[in-house]
Amino acid sequence: MTIDLAVVRFALGSFRATVDDGVVRGATFDPTPQPVQRDRFGVHDVLEAYFAGDVEAIDTLMVVTRGTPFQQEVWRRLREIPVGSTISYGELARRVGRPKAQRAVGMANASNPVALIVPCHRVIRTGGALGGYAFGLDYKRWLLAHEAKEPPLLEGSLRQTVIA
Repeated sequence: MTIDLAVVRFALGSFRATVDDGVVRGATFDPTPQPVQRDRFGVHDVLEAYFAGDVEAIDTLMVVTRGTPFQQEVWRRLREIPVGSTISYGELARRVGRPKAQRAVGMANASNPVALIVPCHRVIRTGGALGGYAFGLDYKRWLLAHEAKEPPLLEGSLRQTVIA
């Protein structure tokens, strides 16, 4: 077993991933800018590309997590949400075959050990409200705007397109 740490900086601080023989086992945000660290497996380079605008780069990363079978299914389904898209908790519950399990889906999202790469930030409430996010709504807003290839917002709500 070879464990490395990949750390990149971005507009809201740092993002770090624990890498075990080339597989991401954990990932989290840190509001404090940390020293950049390059792992020997190239995960740092993929993360750097994501934050530089190649938002589909993270789809190439291999992830292995520990959790209940239900959590594993939720996290697997999260990886199927296309970059730049969002779905509701209800839709995610339907996709895992438990249409009435919206709260359980929300709890699985909250316990996601691989932030960003398993994109729980792409799940919003029915009606379009952002819902919660373990790292705060500023992170969720920023990530969704970044993936939509719009200038990232640091405060306020998501930009709405007005059609005249």
